[in-house]
Amino acid sequence: MRTLLCVCVCVCVSVVWTQDYDNYDTDTKSSTTKNSTVNARGHRPTTHGQDVYTPKRHNPPPITGGGRYRGRPTPAPVAGQQLQEKAMQPDEGGCTHAAEEMGVLCPSGCELKTTLVKQQNNVKMIINELKPQVKDLSRSSNDVYNYANSISSSMRERQRVNTDNNRVVSQYTDRVEEQHVYIKETVDTVLPSSIRVLQGVLDKIRLKIQKLEKAIQTQGEACKEPCKTNCPIPVVSGKECEDIYRRGGKDSQMYLIQPDGFNLPYKVFCDQSTQNGGWLLIQSRLDGSVDFGRRWDEYRRGFGNIAFDAGKGHCETPGEYWLGNDRISQVTKMGPTEVLIEMEDWTGAKVYAQYRQFTIQSETSNYVMAVNGYSGNAGNCFLEGSLELFNENRTMTIHNGMMFSTYDRDNDNWVPGDPAKQCAREDGGGWWYNRCHSANPNGRYYIGGAYTLQMAKHGTDDGMVWMNWKGSWYSLKAISMKIRPFFAPS
Repeated sequence: MRTLLCVCVCVCVSVVWTQDYDNYDTDTKSSTTKNSTVNARGHRPTTHGQDVYTPKRHNPPPITGGGRYRGRPTPAPVAGQQLQEKAMQPDEGGCTHAAEEMGVLCPSGCELKTTLVKQQNNVKMIINELKPQVKDLSRSSNDVYNYANSISSSMRERQRVNTDNNRVVSQYTDRVEEQHVYIKETVDTVLPSSIRVLQGVLDKIRLKIQKLEKAIQTQGEACKEPCKTNCPIPVVSGKECEDIYRRGGKDSQMYLIQPDGFNLPYKVFCDQSTQNGGWLLIQSRLDGSVDFGRRWDEYRRGFGNIAFDAGKGHCETPGEYWLGNDRISQVTKMGPTEVLIEMEDWTGAKVYAQYRQFTIQSETSNYVMAVNGYSGNAGNCFLEGSLELFNENRTMTIHNGMMFSTYDRDNDNWVPGDPAKQCAREDGGGWWYNRCHSANPNGRYYIGGAYTLQMAKHGTDDGMVWMNWKGSWYSLKAISMKIRPFFAPS
C-alpha cells in the first residue's frame, strides 16, 4: 500500500505604489522697454503742423500683472492586495476493491479505509501545528534580513561621512596654513612698513598742529583791537529798495530789507541808478560762478552770493544769486510791481524787456507767474512766446501763467510724470517753463555765446537763452531781473 502526502504552502502578497507628477513650466514675461529718443527740438518745432499743444495732464497707467499658481499633482491610486482563494481539497477515502486476480473482495477493505482516514487526519493536525511555526520562522528571517540591510546601509553612510570629514579637515588645514603664512608675512613685513608710514603722517600732523597754534596765536594778537569789516552793511534799511531809496540810500550796493514785521530782515542788492533806482535784484547771472541747476527747496529759499567788495569798502558789485521764490512772492504781492530784465551778449551789446505788472503767487499755487504791459527792445518772450515758431508751437513757449518747475518738481505742460519729457531737467535750471521756453535766464552758462546741441547735456537749447533776441543756440553773457513797486511818474 502506498500513501502519498503532498503539502504545499504559498503566500503571495504584492503591493505596488505608483505616483505621477506633472511638470509645470512658469512662463516668464519679458518686459520690453521702448527707448524713446528725445528730439533736440521735438517740443519746440520750427515748422507748422509738427506738434499739437494740449494742456491736459496724462496720468501713468496702473501697474498690472500677476502670478499663477502651479497645479497640484493628483495622487496615484494605491494598488490593493489580491488574495487568492484557498482551494479546498476534498478528502479522499472509501473502500477499494481488490484486484481481479485475487478473486474476491478484500474483506478488510473498509478497515483499511478507516485506517487511512485516521492517518490522514493525524498528518493534517501535524501540518496545522507546523504552519504557525513556519510563519514565525519566515517573519523572523525577514526581520533579520531587513536589520542586516539597515546595518549595511548605516555602515556605508558612516564611511561616506568619514570620507567627507577627512576631505573637509584637509581643506581647512590647507587654509589655516595659508592664513598662517599670510599673517606671518603681514606681521614681519607689512605692519612695520605701515607703522613707519603712520609715524610719518603723525609727524606731519604734529607740524600742522604747530603751524595752526602759531596762526591762532598770531590771529589772537591781531584781534586784540576791534576788527573792521571790509563790506559793511549800510545803516539805511526799508521794506524794499524803493523804500530805501526814498530814505536816502541812493548808492547801488547791498542793503537789509524787511517787507513785513513777521519775517526777519535779509540781504539784497539794490540798483539805485537804473531808471531812477529803486530796483531790487531778484536774479543775477554774470560769470557762471554759481550753479543754477538746483532743487525746489533751494529755489524756494534762495542761493548764491548777494554782493562783494571790489575795493571801495562796501559791497557795490552784485554777485550771482537767486533771491528765493518765497521772498519774490512776498514782495510782488505787497502791491503793483514791475519787472526789468536786462541782458548782454558776448560783444557787449545790451537790451532789456520791461513789464509794468509782475506778480508771483505763493507756493500753494507753485509760484504761478503773471505779467503784462511789455516794453523794451529784447522781444516779448513772456507774453508772445518765440517769434521763430508758429501757432500752437509758439503758444507752448509763452511763460505767462505758468507754474515754477525744477528738476525734482515737474510743473510744466510737457507730459507731466514722464521723466524723459521734463523741461527743467533738460534745460538746466528752475523756471516758469511751459513746453518748454522762449526765455531761459536760469539755464546753463556757456562761455562765448554760440553753442551746439552736441555741447548740450540733453541735446536741447539749455543755455541762458532769450530767443526773441539771439535765438535758441546763443547763450548770453549776463542777464538780471529786477523788481520795484509800480507807480505813475510825477
